[in-house]
Amino acid sequence: MGLEDTLYPWLNAYERLRPRMKVAVGSAYRCLPRRIRLGSRYDEFCDLATEVESWSPQQVEDYQLTQLQLVLQHAGKYCSFYGRRFAEAGFKPDQMTDLSDLQNCPYVTKADMANDLEAMVAVEPGRSSRLYMTTGGSTGTPVGFYLHKGVSRPKEQAFLEAHWRRAGFFSGARLAVIRGRVTTERAAGNIAYYDPTRDWLMLSSYHLTADRLSDYLTHFSKFRPDILHAYPSTALQLAKLLDEAGKRWPVPLKCVLAGSERLTLPQRYMLEQTFGCPVYHWYGHRERVVLAGAGRGTDLMYFSPAYGYVEFGPPDDEGLCEVIGTSFHNLVMPLVRYRTGDYVRLYDPVRDGPREFDWPTVHSVRGRGHEFLVGLNGRQIPLTPFNINDPTFYGLYAVQFFQEQPGYAELRYVPGPRFDRSGLPRIASLVQRKVGDDFTLTLREVSEVEQTERGKGKWLVSTLGDTVVSCR
Repeated sequence: MGLEDTLYPWLNAYERLRPRMKVAVGSAYRCLPRRIRLGSRYDEFCDLATEVESWSPQQVEDYQLTQLQLVLQHAGKYCSFYGRRFAEAGFKPDQMTDLSDLQNCPYVTKADMANDLEAMVAVEPGRSSRLYMTTGGSTGTPVGFYLHKGVSRPKEQAFLEAHWRRAGFFSGARLAVIRGRVTTERAAGNIAYYDPTRDWLMLSSYHLTADRLSDYLTHFSKFRPDILHAYPSTALQLAKLLDEAGKRWPVPLKCVLAGSERLTLPQRYMLEQTFGCPVYHWYGHRERVVLAGAGRGTDLMYFSPAYGYVEFGPPDDEGLCEVIGTSFHNLVMPLVRYRTGDYVRLYDPVRDGPREFDWPTVHSVRGRGHEFLVGLNGRQIPLTPFNINDPTFYGLYAVQFFQEQPGYAELRYVPGPRFDRSGLPRIASLVQRKVGDDFTLTLREVSEVEQTERGKGKWLVSTLGDTVVSCR
């Protein structure tokens, strides 16, 4: 197992170190070989993520069948949840001889994870191999789950890097990152800090205003990043501010990495004009079930067949299909036919033309929209960074922001039977830290939150009108 997973529980303690001590410790950590930091499986997954691009369709099918057999048999044997579900459905993993046999296997949902988490966790490997995480994703519903230490996170890093290389990423690149890090609780505070563990510049997503634009540009000019890594909504905010101020992006970039939110083609073209480089988009989620990324020469999104097994539900009235995935390699908590709640528009060869990879392919992903709270002075506070990643949120069925007035909002929450209300002050503190000290936040317990027509939770209900950053 790599040091990164071993030291993960101490991350908050590291973040509280004084700046000089943090630089010393982080720089020493960065000097260690990647196989020590990320573990021996990292190199294995790097090779896999690269080699799969040259596999024949038969090689892909053979690999996926082998992985599915391994995962399904492991889940049925070591996870009581799956043993029970498989028996109820009459599904026998050891009799699976073809990919089509998976159609007889039952689905798993976020509700199953919320209600029966411990039964979904395998008794082998043991507790020392578990890394607890939470996700709210685009639904605003906090759900806990487990990753496989020494496997899930180095695998994710290896596959992401293989995807990013299609746009210009390289090992040792200096990144400027604007993806939800809190640099200060004060509206007029510092917008950036240096991460010595990776040689990255971390910038606030919450202070992008016309008044602070020059501060951001100064940091970019001094650090001179190779790559900008940002949420699409944040990159669009930055591009809009540059345009309105009549300023140009100050440093040359290899690429912009823009994932975790929906990004339309017009928006991507606009960003490429602003930053003068390719903009790379991908789709994934914290549960690490399936992963898709753009190609090198097309705008289509390709699901890597070596990362996980993807299926698509039937089309709805809009022609969109739900993403359903089965995880590979995570033997701590396998997710089998997991309904993600995310929807895609499938590839059409007539409409979309030839594709680069003979893999499951989609034209577009309906991921998270660009939703913002609005501060007193019009400051836009993106909601994408509010992945509910603190154990304090455990036991909540749903959370949702409600705003009627700039600078003020309610955080509405639906408690479950195990929710500990003594944690409410910590929840308020965690959220307040992200929205800033010029924003008034109140908490309100409700019996249900508003949902979309699809039945998916909404992060934000606002009467302030459309705050989406639009394309020029």
